[in-house]
Amino acid sequence: MQKILLTLKQALRSSFLVVGLVIFISLSGSFIFVQEASYATTLEELKLIPPDYKPNSQEKINRANEYDPGVGVEEEEREEAYEEAVKDAGSLTTMEKAYERNLKAEREQNPPETFGEKAKEVIEKVTGK
Repeated sequence: MQKILLTLKQALRSSFLVVGLVIFISLSGSFIFVQEASYATTLEELKLIPPDYKPNSQEKINRANEYDPGVGVEEEEREEAYEEAVKDAGSLTTMEKAYERNLKAEREQNPPETFGEKAKEVIEKVTGK
């Protein structure tokens, strides 16, 4: 009689364990399909913005500053560079001056290596120092 009760007790435990695991798996599986928040615009928001609306540069900068202040600074720099390029595109002489100015700025940022520096690097590679 004790063996039967002991076996029945084990079977009951294992069935509770199996039922508990099935419930746990089904609950955890239901969380897989939870949809995260979407930052895309909705149809209602699209209706609020007319299709012919084109924001000017200042509005773009203000909007960029709302999301991230660093982005607004980059937008301002891009806008200034664009306006300067439009101004320089007026005639051939100003384009040449703009090219020289850009070339000078590029050389200041990335100075060309001299023959002596290259030779020094090769010697260091060969000697292993």
